[in-house]
Amino acid sequence: MSEPKQHPFVQLARAAIEAYVREHRRITPPCELIPELQITAGAFVSLHLPNGELRGCIGTIQPQHANLAEEIIANAISAATRDPRFPSLEMRELPTLDISVDVLSEPELIESIRDQDPKRHGLIVQSKKNPGKRGLLLPDLETIDTAAKQLYYTRVHKAGITNSNEPIEMYRFEVKRYH
Repeated sequence: MSEPKQHPFVQLARAAIEAYVREHRRITPPCELIPELQITAGAFVSLHLPNGELRGCIGTIQPQHANLAEEIIANAISAATRDPRFPSLEMRELPTLDISVDVLSEPELIESIRDQDPKRHGLIVQSKKNPGKRGLLLPDLETIDTAAKQLYYTRVHKAGITNSNEPIEMYRFEVKRYH
């Protein structure tokens, strides 16, 4: 029985990671991009081990590249080699690596955490006093089952805003997740 075919976004991320880890070479997007890869959007690439353990996750909230193909390539390489929580990926890990690509919608300002559904929406928290303090949490994470948990984790652990009186802005976004 053959393995199910991966989505083209995941195939591109895998090709980028494998070329970079094996040969220290950055691939270029295919000459003929499918329409879905021609758009610009923020995107995250997440890497998991066979047991489901996170192995790397890097992304962009707003597009940084000319198209989604370039965004995926850059973020895939970064997830494999530049996530500060993990050492660089090793060649022996490549065959069993589970890769997902999340394409983000445009962030939308929300007034209250009551407007947030952690299964459907990711969350961005930013300090009003220090815009450099900003954190993001993707939606539909196994251990984040309430909006309050999502806010706490994003505010404290991702943005580093530990003072509960510090004024913040919150933005929500949706993702399309590809495996």
